[in-house]
Amino acid sequence: MLLCGLAAALSACGEPAPRKTGGVGTARPGDRVVAVASVPEKSGLLVDMPGNAQLLVVQPRSGEFRAFNPACPHVGSLVNPPAGGAITCPLHGSTFDPSTGEVRKGPATSGLTEVAISRSGDDLVLA
Repeated sequence: MLLCGLAAALSACGEPAPRKTGGVGTARPGDRVVAVASVPEKSGLLVDMPGNAQLLVVQPRSGEFRAFNPACPHVGSLVNPPAGGAITCPLHGSTFDPSTGEVRKGPATSGLTEVAISRSGDDLVLA
């Protein structure tokens, strides 16, 4: 009886949220990505984009901003923001350089794809 109640409660929650994908989604050049002040120095963050997508925006050095598609080229799992000087894929442990997106350690055999961004006032926008 308890299991039936649990199953009913879970089904009432609806469908699970769709899994986010890497990239710009439906955003276009000039669209705002994130406020400059939100991106931690020597680290970064995953930013939600329209169309259920995400970008990884990093600030490897003060005032230098880069964006990458966070989909690991190995199997597409989303990487984590930089920590300890590296971007890491939580699925199989590939690591990437936060300044360039280049692969440092596999199993990925290629780096993260860079997405062009530029600064516009206090915001970063798609270039």
